[in-house]
Amino acid sequence: MVDHCYHESKGQFPAAEMGESIIYIRHIELLGFEKRFFPSQHYVYMFLVKWQDLSEKVVYRKFTEIYEFHKVLKEMFPIESGEINTESRIIPHLPAPKWFDSQRATENRQNTLSEYFSALINLPRKISRCVHILDFFKVRPEDLNPSTANHPKKPETFLMPYDSKKIATDITGPIILQTYRVIADYEKNSSTEMAMKVGDIVDVVEKSESGWWFCQQKNKRGWVPAAYLEPMDSPDEAEEQEPNYAGELHVVRKGYTAAQEDEISLKEGETIEVIHKLLDGWWVVRKDEITGYFPSMYLQKVGEENMTENNQLRNKAAPPRRSSISNIKSIHKQSRKQISQETYRRNSVKYMQSRKKLKNKFLGKTNIIEEKNENDQPKPAIPPRPSRDLLLIRCSENTKKKIQ
Repeated sequence: MVDHCYHESKGQFPAAEMGESIIYIRHIELLGFEKRFFPSQHYVYMFLVKWQDLSEKVVYRKFTEIYEFHKVLKEMFPIESGEINTESRIIPHLPAPKWFDSQRATENRQNTLSEYFSALINLPRKISRCVHILDFFKVRPEDLNPSTANHPKKPETFLMPYDSKKIATDITGPIILQTYRVIADYEKNSSTEMAMKVGDIVDVVEKSESGWWFCQQKNKRGWVPAAYLEPMDSPDEAEEQEPNYAGELHVVRKGYTAAQEDEISLKEGETIEVIHKLLDGWWVVRKDEITGYFPSMYLQKVGEENMTENNQLRNKAAPPRRSSISNIKSIHKQSRKQISQETYRRNSVKYMQSRKKLKNKFLGKTNIIEEKNENDQPKPAIPPRPSRDLLLIRCSENTKKKIQ
């Protein structure tokens, strides 16, 4: 009896085992989030919780609360969370909070949270109906009367688009983070980065186009250079795009002087074409007929507004390239496929020449059509003058008198 009470207080008994009077949760829907300004600026997520007795309640939770809830849940169910055997994991992953929770990060996290709770509520009853989950979503006094109610600056509400909610709630499987292996020791250069040792296994939470990826490893998390990581199943990235020799116009936001032969030096304000976007943050760009690697974080697509960068990346330098890393130890026998700059240049020249030929051919056809329209168009024939007898037959009596 004592043991039963102990586990019950921990929340490990499903509601069904504690009596039929316990009401469980049928559905959890993320409505959006609020930006609050009291006692200081912060964000809370809004959830519509549908209970077994057909009641529906709106509750507000911070992401830090949600993550602490997630950690306790994993401790309660070590087998189902994969702590003993990763293949047994059914509890979905949830990325750790970041040091600086911006509005964009709060907004971007919505689909992840929708998928997380949709998967959680569809787990076996011993988890989905445990007291820990039920208590977390019970209505609190602050849900009914927020501390910001009497504050002069009212909260700003941001609702999720309908399509996003529909897609998220249709997903019932767990969220799987991508796992990578570290190929060389990396010492962090700032408090926002994470140090790594060769052979470490990390989960990638966010892949930034800059080449800095946000990763977590047990109780550590931080930004790391993508060049120090390799996929587990292959030396090549499955998500790597193919070259686009048509090019995409970008403007250089920050100048860079080439440090290696296959890089290109560019000044701030120059316009170039991006022909290959690589995940390590070093893109292949084209300036006239010259190609080379250039840091993607120093580029901005033509026509796009100058978006405010993530505070944690704003003052960072370009990530190191794999070619600059020493003592690489990979688990793959084959090396990663790489296109040489000579191939990029040769294919770029071919593409530009073919584009020029097509343009000239099109312009030539246009000129021929215009010349035909102006000079070769047939003119209408002038009808012959009718004879005197024909006029007498067809004209009126008055006209006949005048002619005769």
